Formats: sequence, structure tokens, C-alpha cells
Amino acid sequence: MSVADLGIPPGTGTPADATGASGIRRSKRLWVGSVPVGAGAPISVQSMCTTTTADVDSTLQQIAELTAAGCEIVRVAVPSRDDAAALPRIVARSPIPVVADIHFQPHYVFEAIDAGCAAVRVNPGNIKQFDDRVADIARRAAAAKVPIRIGVNAGSLDRRLLARHGGATPQALVESALWECSLFEEHGFTDIKISVKHHDPMTMVAAYRELAARCEYPLHLGVTEAGPLMQGTIKSAVAFAILLHGGIGDTIRVSLSAPPVEEVKVGIGILESLGLRQRKLEIVSCPGCGRLQVDLYNLTAKVEAAFADFPFPLRVAVMGCIVNGPGEARAADIGVSSGNGKGQIFVRGEVVATVPEHRIVETLVEEAAKLAADTHTPSDSTPGVER
Repeated sequence: MSVADLGIPPGTGTPADATGASGIRRSKRLWVGSVPVGAGAPISVQSMCTTTTADVDSTLQQIAELTAAGCEIVRVAVPSRDDAAALPRIVARSPIPVVADIHFQPHYVFEAIDAGCAAVRVNPGNIKQFDDRVADIARRAAAAKVPIRIGVNAGSLDRRLLARHGGATPQALVESALWECSLFEEHGFTDIKISVKHHDPMTMVAAYRELAARCEYPLHLGVTEAGPLMQGTIKSAVAFAILLHGGIGDTIRVSLSAPPVEEVKVGIGILESLGLRQRKLEIVSCPGCGRLQVDLYNLTAKVEAAFADFPFPLRVAVMGCIVNGPGEARAADIGVSSGNGKGQIFVRGEVVATVPEHRIVETLVEEAAKLAADTHTPSDSTPGVER
């Protein structure tokens, strides 16, 4: 049985075809605090605090760390009254928009709205007696201009949906999400963002594709319970690449069994690799082979560490032999083609020096600083710049 079979009205977000002639999905625009979501806005990177929300200082410290890593929207768990009571202090001091994550207790939604949260996430499979409160929630959220994320997870689907579909299938995830959307739509509330997460990347991809074809709501992408750092990174990268390349997705969270800052780093890296965000540092380096005449792995690690905080976009080539080395180094902003214990240093395609192996990193740093000064220092004629 589908959502249509249940008599759910099509509402704002369910056209017959939600993609344009180019195949890129159209989505509505909403705002999570100061962050635009949907309708062509940049894909935003989110994460979630692992602290107890009631511990305001620890939560704010983690939010600061996430912000420094590039996180743009942060979610905090609100399982208790003490957590809800802490929201006003956290919202007032957070440098990025705060989303309240509500399970089981719908009355915490009202407290989150009153606290000034930028959005509220609700899970249809967990909130008890939620449907009876939709009218009040829609009215309060609309008055405060607070969007609602309907966050469906494979692990908490309604048992009736699991029985109807034979498990947490893509169709079950989509049905759950659109059913809850329809309840809000009945009250004229359409400031909605949706996620339909599954631990299996291809099930998740199928669910988002179906959802994208049936609604215009912004979509928050995530592979839920993706696993430890390496496995979760791979799963998320595979799923996000498929969907984002097809124009599906407006915000992302990489769910890892790792510190939240790692989620942000991976998320940003995925967007950079897809060309959806300007890459700050790109290291082009060879995997190594029997032709190596330098300690390539150690050299690459030192270069990565030396340029970790470089403030401008930069492509650095670290190559270990003369086969591909000169070509890759020449094509990068700066690079080194190494061999026989020495390195030939390239800047914008030109050889500028040949140095012993122990001086390669410092020479690359020196040349990068010169390049940055030449490229990014305003000229005397630059409008609005005082010299």
C-alpha cells in the first residue's frame, strides 16, 4: 500500500515530476537560522553534538570545535526536561544555528521553538501521540518561522509500516515521511525538510530517489549508523556522490562512530571532491612503486601537516619518480618531482629550484607563501582597500 492508497493529499511538495528538463531536482527554499537550504543554495554540512545537552559548557565547547571545522548547522539531543531547559542558553551563545532533536516527547518541540532553536527535528516512528499535536506544532512553528525536519530512520519505523512493506524498504521510509508531511500540510505548514536514512547506502539512495521524485521539500542526506571512521566514510561518500551528482540533496551529515569533528571533515571533503565546494588544500601524490627513490609516504605526511592551515586554495603535487612526477608537479600550483634523494620544485609549471630531500617541505612552504603574497595581496587600485 502506498501513501496515495492512504488518501494522503498531494500537498505542496508532491508534483508528478520534481525534476526539470536538465534532470536536476528542484527544491523549495527554507532557512535554518541564517543558513539557506534548498532552491540552489550551497549544500550545508551538519553534525550532532555527543555531549549531554544539559551540560551547557561542554555542549558549547563542542559546538565551537565543530564550527571551527566548518560545520554550518548543529543538532543537539533533547531527551529530558533538563536538556530542554538548557536550550535557551545554548542557542544564545552558539555561533551556528541549533536544531533540537526530539524523540518520544512532543511537548519538547514547543520548548525548543520558545528557546529560539533554528529548526526542530522530529522522528515519526518515535514520537508518541505526535499526530494529535500537529496542528499546535504547525501553528507555533509557523509563527516563529521555525522549519521542521521530518527525520525517518530505518531503525525506528512504525511497526505497521514494517509489516506492510516487509521491512525497512525504500518505500516504507518514503511512506512514513510523506504521511507526516501530509499532516502538516493539512494545517498549511510546508516549511519542512525531510530525511529518510538507512544503514545500507543503496537502500538509502533508492529511498531518496523516490522521495525526490514525489516532493519538492529540501532533503537532508545521511547514511544512518554508517559505522566507524573508514567504513562510514566509504558508505557516505558512495551514497552522497550518487545522489548529489544527480542533483538530489540540500544538506548532509556523515554519521560516524567517531568524534563529530571527523564527521564535518569528511562531509566537507566529499563536497570538495564533487566540486560542490571550493577545496582549500588538494594534495596530488602517487601511491608509490618500486621506482621510488625518496621516503614518499613520510614526505607526503609532512607536506599535509605543513599546509593544513594554509588560508588559500592550493593544489600541491608530491611525486616520487620521473614517470608521472614532472607532469603532475607542473600541473599543480606548486609541486615536487622527487628522485635520487632530491626534489625538483615547480611553481605554476616552472622549475624554480632543486633541493635535497630534507629541504623539500620547507621549500614548498616558502614558495607557497610567495605565491599567496603575489596572488592574494590587494593592489593599490583595489576599490575599498586601504594601503
